[in-house]
Amino acid sequence: MTENSGSKSDVPDLIPARMLSEFAYCPRLCYVEWIDGDFVDSEDTVDGRFQHRRVDSKEDSIPREEFENVHARSLFLSGPKVGITCRIDLLEGDGERVTPVDYKRGEAPDIPGGAYEPDRVQLCAQGLVLKENDFQCDKGIIYFVRSKKRVQIPFDTTLTQRTKDLISDLRKIAEKREMPPPLQDSPKCNRCSLAGICLPDEVNLLKEMEAKGGSEKGLLGKIRRLLPSRDDAMPVYVIGHGHTVRKKGDILEIWSRDDGKVKEARLREISQVNLYGGVDISTPAVIDLMQRGIPVLHFTRGGWFQGISTGHTHKNVELRMKQFEWAMDRKRSLSVACAVVAGKIKNCRTQIRRNDSEQPKQVLETLDKLSREAKNASSTEKLLGIEGAAAEVYFGRLNGLLKSENEFSFENRNRRPPKDPVNAVLSYLYAVLAKEMFVTLLAVGFDPYLGFYHRPRYGRPALALDMMEEFRPVIADTVMLSLFNKRELSDKDFIQTGIGISLTSKAKKKVIAGYELRMDAEIAHPLFGYTVSYRRILEVQARLLSRVLFGEIKEYPAFNRR
Repeated sequence: MTENSGSKSDVPDLIPARMLSEFAYCPRLCYVEWIDGDFVDSEDTVDGRFQHRRVDSKEDSIPREEFENVHARSLFLSGPKVGITCRIDLLEGDGERVTPVDYKRGEAPDIPGGAYEPDRVQLCAQGLVLKENDFQCDKGIIYFVRSKKRVQIPFDTTLTQRTKDLISDLRKIAEKREMPPPLQDSPKCNRCSLAGICLPDEVNLLKEMEAKGGSEKGLLGKIRRLLPSRDDAMPVYVIGHGHTVRKKGDILEIWSRDDGKVKEARLREISQVNLYGGVDISTPAVIDLMQRGIPVLHFTRGGWFQGISTGHTHKNVELRMKQFEWAMDRKRSLSVACAVVAGKIKNCRTQIRRNDSEQPKQVLETLDKLSREAKNASSTEKLLGIEGAAAEVYFGRLNGLLKSENEFSFENRNRRPPKDPVNAVLSYLYAVLAKEMFVTLLAVGFDPYLGFYHRPRYGRPALALDMMEEFRPVIADTVMLSLFNKRELSDKDFIQTGIGISLTSKAKKKVIAGYELRMDAEIAHPLFGYTVSYRRILEVQARLLSRVLFGEIKEYPAFNRR
């Protein structure tokens, strides 16, 4: 397996030298990228490829006949005995003695040895491969692009043994399939593009809390925000029959049968495309979106999620294997379900405490009690009963959260179809939130259809429904209350049918706009302290669930607003 070959989700027979370098830098980073197959570009990685463009533009081979001088670029070699494969940026030689030259984008560090250990190890691994291929090689050169400086690295006994030890350690960790622990308060994490996947500070905090019996005292405020507060790319929504989505260059265009082109967006600025009710999309647009990893989601006119068009799914088979293993274990499934439902009930209580002008003490006490009971429920059946009791209490007070001058009211939760405007908006928002969680779980590597609380059923995204429970009050219900209390919706936005109430196309756009405003809003994470958007929090929660499944943390920490 070469450094540029396809899947990196398994242990190669020959370890790429770059993989070894990353292992020397951070074993966890190496595992996430090469074993789990997760990678996110950063400014540094993009710039690194740019600095290598001249070296990578041509691939040479070494003449095997007698020669006096060697000058080969982008050379691939393998060493089966040492267990390394490498791409040498530049190979210089005189007779049988050769010197590998490795290009680095940054400046030469002013440290003993002239270069950091990962760079010296990568170069030494290239030297080992060259020796196995019958060349004399006792040193290498690292060329620092910004400094325009060549640093000579001798392949002495100490560096050679260190390189061989790292090769052995990497293979052992990869074969065990155990992710190395995160670094502790390391400055290496600050510019790491995979910090949002690795979650080093979050995992360390949760493990410290578990060691203290779940206490948060003295721990909050210690977390660095290593992940972006929000996504630069945003969802695109196309609502209504008669619309067509087309691609023109790097632009996605939305056309209306009656009004011509109504909207456009740059493909690199799109995170997902949502099509509601009879919207057409061209084949070139679908293919380009799939190649970019941008999902296309299809909904009925009423907002029911029908399916998704996406490229290759996440290649982290290990996570899905763990998910299936946990789902088949009733005890472990229940532990996740209890945490999720307890978190949902806590957020329902917070919603009432914050927005109910009367704040009935009995209601708050009941929800607090039910949340504690949910956390310790002994069976799924009991948990269902607890959740039902909490829903009855919560929805019994929901009308009090609507302003008295509002022309709309809420009596009870009803659906399929909803009987009143408030329930119609809630149902629509719950469907949108389920879609959001589906996409997030798919991106992290989960199978959205296999849950721990909602049991598997054909066509039902059970895990997405599990994970959205704690966010129903803080996202969907809050958006509904805001739309009605700010009078952004009127009776003209609803259609009375023979069996229930539905939203007009204009109303759906208002609801989506309110939802996106909420998802893009930044909030201080109640446990980790940093400020991120709700959409980013969904991803953090999904990744924390994966850390639970792999045994890195013991309990799933539900998101609870304070």
